[in-house]
Amino acid sequence: MHTDAERCVRAVQSKDARFDGWFYTAVLTTRIYCRPSCPVVPPKPENMSFYPSAAACQQEGFRACKRCRPDSSPGSPEWNQRADLVARAMRLIADGVVDRDGVPGLATRLGYSTRQVERQLLAELGAGPLALARAQRAQTARLLIETTPLPMADIAFAAGFSSIRTFNDTVREVFALAPGELRARAPQGTAQASGALSLRLPFRAPLNPDNLFGHLIATAVPGVEEWRDGAYRRTLRLPYGHGVVALTPTPDHIACRLSLTDMRDLTNAISRCRRMLDLDADPVAVDGRLSADPLLAPLVAKAPGRRVPRTVDEAEFAVRAVLGQQVSTAAARTHAARLVTAHGEPIDDPEGGLTHLFPAPEALAALDPEALALPRSRRATLTTLVRHLADGSLRLGVESGWDEARARLTELPGFGPWTVEVIAMRALGDPDAFLPTDLGIRRAAQELGLPHTPAALTARAAAWRPWRAYAVQYLWATDSHPINAIPA
Repeated sequence: MHTDAERCVRAVQSKDARFDGWFYTAVLTTRIYCRPSCPVVPPKPENMSFYPSAAACQQEGFRACKRCRPDSSPGSPEWNQRADLVARAMRLIADGVVDRDGVPGLATRLGYSTRQVERQLLAELGAGPLALARAQRAQTARLLIETTPLPMADIAFAAGFSSIRTFNDTVREVFALAPGELRARAPQGTAQASGALSLRLPFRAPLNPDNLFGHLIATAVPGVEEWRDGAYRRTLRLPYGHGVVALTPTPDHIACRLSLTDMRDLTNAISRCRRMLDLDADPVAVDGRLSADPLLAPLVAKAPGRRVPRTVDEAEFAVRAVLGQQVSTAAARTHAARLVTAHGEPIDDPEGGLTHLFPAPEALAALDPEALALPRSRRATLTTLVRHLADGSLRLGVESGWDEARARLTELPGFGPWTVEVIAMRALGDPDAFLPTDLGIRRAAQELGLPHTPAALTARAAAWRPWRAYAVQYLWATDSHPINAIPA
């Protein structure tokens, strides 16, 4: 969008928050960059320049605005609706892969050469992977400086910087303030105890939390997830350790409280929580397309802004999808809870009732199929899945191509269209995944007057592309199932 100057100027002059994260406005006279909704008086159009990323602004010598804090805007929805090289690279950078494994590690995960990855990112985003990762490190550093009492040296390494000097130089360059000055400017009372962090996860309005949190709560696995004191809580398996997150919906943000065993996991934990709650989606584009269908329009008008509930762990969700084949939500939770008790990693949770991390594929690869209270065919499906996940022959991470992952899943025994598509929708994050064979979808289709046979419904749903996964949420919402409501 940053190449359409006229459209960008209109968005800035109207302070339209819907475009936050789509592009950044650099002011040539003040040498600062802002989000489109910055509350200050808009500059003259001839003094504006537009960039696709904060990293591109920083590379051109602009510093972040102190009023609108462009580093804390929602991410671009482009990376949610695409599965090409650039989109997958951006999802991996958001997960902190460059900080952990460098650009060569990023390229290896993507299956391309380092030069190809750098060239593609530079062409589309105006910055290479190192600059994009640097911008993210600066954002993480600011968050830790303003909301924790951690010493600056600890913050530098937790944010991913290789040295304290680089940390100091980057913070000064990006924010035009020294780290100590940033902390002094932070609102009083925001600092949290070491190891715990409270922050706000922004999103594009509107957001309807009912199906989003309702689905996560209704399908929660005991010991791994719970609903407590108005917050959805769950354990996280992270690169350097583990964590517990509590997420609470509010009208203008998601309140997030993170307890981490290693603060270096902060970037990865935030990225996973945002992805699970689909916070970088563009609800205006989604609802606009679905509202064009006269049968869906009343559902969208009644509760706009539905998101797709996703996952923090793609392998975990694939296992749970198999356990949920042809059984009720309650039965699927029971099967998953047994796996957790037998093979999960125990943790301490002083604030609630979480007891385990969901077992990793490596821990499940050695399980005895006869110990599973499942039909023989589903035992074979589950053990085959975890074996392929454990040996790396099946990869379902954010770097995965959606079509390739679908093809690999389809090759496995017991993986029919429903299982493949529900994994594509909730684990891989494909916004166009569709479940025409799902019982709830067929019931909703019949009630609304849509075709209810899978082939006819798929043909009818072509008009909803590329947002059919969101159409699934609106169709599911026609039922009184617990996934559609947050408990009182």
